[in-house]
Amino acid sequence: MDVTSLPEKTQKVLKRIRKKYKVGFEPLRVRDIELQLLQVTDLEHLLAGKDPFADVSNFPFWVKLWEASLMLADVIASTPVEKELSLLELGAGLGAPGLVAAAKGYKVTLSDYEPHILDFQRVSAAANGLNDMDFRIIDWKEPKEIPQFDRIIGAEILFRDEFFDPLLEVFNRYLAPEGEIYIAHDARRKSVPKFLSLAAQEYNVAVSPRKMRSDDQEITILINRLIRKK
Repeated sequence: MDVTSLPEKTQKVLKRIRKKYKVGFEPLRVRDIELQLLQVTDLEHLLAGKDPFADVSNFPFWVKLWEASLMLADVIASTPVEKELSLLELGAGLGAPGLVAAAKGYKVTLSDYEPHILDFQRVSAAANGLNDMDFRIIDWKEPKEIPQFDRIIGAEILFRDEFFDPLLEVFNRYLAPEGEIYIAHDARRKSVPKFLSLAAQEYNVAVSPRKMRSDDQEITILINRLIRKK
């Protein structure tokens, strides 16, 4: 991609990113949607053998384009949008599902917990001409008041048990009365059943297991849909 075609403000953000990370734009195709996604290109250096299913406290989850993110993006891309709906992606990281949602016509807010992550999201949004997006730092333990959303989504956000109660509070605060939540996780993540058992006290929880190939192996991604109980 010719970065000189980006708005001057976005070029400055990209320059700031490149002072810390080796990055490049990678094509992302999800059904009929084609995007350019800014990604870190030296993952091996950053991850340094860390195991995302064991040592979760030190794993930089935001930096990797997860299989669960791709599957969640596919769910969003395959769902018709009959009117403009607002959508919040929590722990968005590189923001693939949210960017796909914006391309589908959702009014999208991408969120995460550190400013440099939002920089990646802003550059990707600008690179794809998705100029009507919002970007927010959201601390799950101290969530600020913002308007509610018709959809809340998240991929690989259930990796630390101490965040379960705060996350449920975020759901309760930010989900519109008739809204829906979609979350996606690798079936190997042991924290998912724990969280869903808590969520089931307030939400009807549906699960859709989906298989995909990654690195020459078949993995299962769990898509969960949560709707408030009446």
